[in-house]
Amino acid sequence: MESAALDIPGVFRLGETRRKPDPGFPLNLGREGVHEICEASHGDMAAMTGFALAAARPPAGAVFWVRQFGLSREHGQLLHAGLETVARPPAGLLSVETRKTSDALWASEEAICSGAVGLVIAEIEGLDFTASRRLTLAASRHGIPLILLLPWRRDGSSAATARWRVTSRPSAPNAFDARAPGASRWQAVLEKSRQAPQMAGHVFNIELDHETLSLRVVSGLAAHAPSPRAAPADIDIRDAPPRQQTG
Repeated sequence: MESAALDIPGVFRLGETRRKPDPGFPLNLGREGVHEICEASHGDMAAMTGFALAAARPPAGAVFWVRQFGLSREHGQLLHAGLETVARPPAGLLSVETRKTSDALWASEEAICSGAVGLVIAEIEGLDFTASRRLTLAASRHGIPLILLLPWRRDGSSAATARWRVTSRPSAPNAFDARAPGASRWQAVLEKSRQAPQMAGHVFNIELDHETLSLRVVSGLAAHAPSPRAAPADIDIRDAPPRQQTG
């Protein structure tokens, strides 16, 4: 299966600095505005978190991560080693955990308004239009991007810059071991976009290059998971060739 190179607008190498924002994919995710990234179905929290870290350019400042206790208890703690491997925030990571959605929203807005961080990521159970508008205005006013990681039930109107629906895909074939997983892959559907409304509904199949830490769009992926490989047949030692003796 062949993968397309990063020749579409906006797909970039992690760590790359651009002078002008690019209107193409991933629509300045993690670089400006407020982007909602939602589970396609229950259990896709890890997939959408990986997509967010791979798609967002590492900021100049620290990453401020807000988590609600309920989501943390359900999906597990943030693995800092994974964050360092994919995103590598140069100024480090600050994290806070809250019990209430209102507290998580307050912490996110305060972090944006402080100007002390380069990117805010918030895992929250949900928000209404008013809350999304407050966060969008704050992000626009202070120039600090915000990524909202939301569960599968997220729906309805929002003032956010864009909304993505993300699920995992079978990993790429491993060039060195047919039984081992290859590069990580995701499917991201752009549900809504205020910046590029004509792209709403577009489906992106994306692969992470672990050597260059870059994203690439993969063409021709199947719509279903591959069938499992057949187990190797048992070898009958009676069929083995006779052992030769050496002097």
